[in-house]
Amino acid sequence: MRLFAKFLLITILGWKIEGNFPKHLKKYVIIAAPHTHWQDFPLGILVKWIQQTPINYIGKASLFKPPFGFIFRWLGGTPVNRSESTNKVEAIVNVFNVNENFILALSPEGTRKRIDEWKTGFYYIAKGANVPIVMATLDFGKKVVKIAEPYYLTDSVENDFNNFYEFYKGVKGKIPENFNL
Repeated sequence: MRLFAKFLLITILGWKIEGNFPKHLKKYVIIAAPHTHWQDFPLGILVKWIQQTPINYIGKASLFKPPFGFIFRWLGGTPVNRSESTNKVEAIVNVFNVNENFILALSPEGTRKRIDEWKTGFYYIAKGANVPIVMATLDFGKKVVKIAEPYYLTDSVENDFNNFYEFYKGVKGKIPENFNL
């Protein structure tokens, strides 16, 4: 899969990858942004295969129904029922706690639509599980996936978010008007 993914993403589509997901860490949260189009998902899967990293993700439960639901599970997905009023952050922190290895990729926007500020679930998942955050871009303007070194959260939510926003400044999503930083 790695060679096929590399051929497709780099040779055919013309993308570059700068940086690597940390191999020395068994657990962390990846925030991938901007998430403005359905094409972000297949690009992310190609990067996952090229980097040979066992990345998991969560998605709306309807994606995991037959006949194609098994594909999303095979790609590392876990369904989430967004209509239930459950504590999803706590549930995901528990997944980190019971697994020796767990890497979770999330979109900090929580949607492909335009929003004015990020959701905070990814932050509280990382904080609750005591794991770092690895930032990754999907920059359609430069056709670059940029992967940062692990970021260890501080006691200042404001400072942490300022660091996140700084990393993503100038990045263009597939639909640029849907990413506002």
